[in-house]
Amino acid sequence: MKASVVAAALCTAAFVAVAIAGRWFAPLSVENGDLMRSALGPGGAHLLGTDELGRDVFSRILAGGREAIAGPVVAAIAATLLGTVFGLVCGFLGGWADNLVMRFVDFAYSLPSGLIAIVVVGVLGGGYPVAVMTLIVLAVPGDVRIVRAAVLAQRHQPYLEAARVLGLSRVRIAVVHVLPNISPTVVANGLLTFGYSLVSLSALSFLGLGSPAGSPDWGRMISENRTLLDVNPWASVVPALLLVLVAASVTILGDWLLDRRTS
Repeated sequence: MKASVVAAALCTAAFVAVAIAGRWFAPLSVENGDLMRSALGPGGAHLLGTDELGRDVFSRILAGGREAIAGPVVAAIAATLLGTVFGLVCGFLGGWADNLVMRFVDFAYSLPSGLIAIVVVGVLGGGYPVAVMTLIVLAVPGDVRIVRAAVLAQRHQPYLEAARVLGLSRVRIAVVHVLPNISPTVVANGLLTFGYSLVSLSALSFLGLGSPAGSPDWGRMISENRTLLDVNPWASVVPALLLVLVAASVTILGDWLLDRRTS
């Protein structure tokens, strides 16, 4: 196993731990600040300084890990499940169902997903839940295409011919035999979808369309603290670096799983 994969796995595990328990270990209050200590650089009780409202940046980063990661996890799981179901149906059954679903998938896949997300969330409002639902809808077409391709590669394998000869139902063959064989592709695709959702939700929060104002979401923190770059750059730089590191880690893991599957 490559050192980069090990490092990516360790980083991912650390971020999961922060998302689960980060708020509990935050040394100072996340919501309450001290205007007399606003925009301070690192030092004293404030490891990464304070923001414009005097709130501790380090505590907000720890607490914001859950908000930054929870939404992408939900989006990745939901999109992967839907994409796997439709991909199995299209790839294994074929026929009119395959033609109908794939025509819609081709159309949806051709749309600029980032622009669509901005327009939908901006027009409908609803904040973070609407943003997550929008990304799920936009991610499903790509997942369907990947799973369908993996299923098509399995359709004429000898084990499927044997299952048909034994008279097994098509549903049982698809779920019991095909799905386990494409599971590495499904898991890898889920990780890549998580990375896409993480970056997209953070971008929406940066634009003020995702998490509510004042929340410790990392994308929101980058936006709110970008005016402090000359006095306390860590307030924006650290959340940005963490987002890049999380996205890169899960992408490396996803690529590694895909490489193992194809090798």
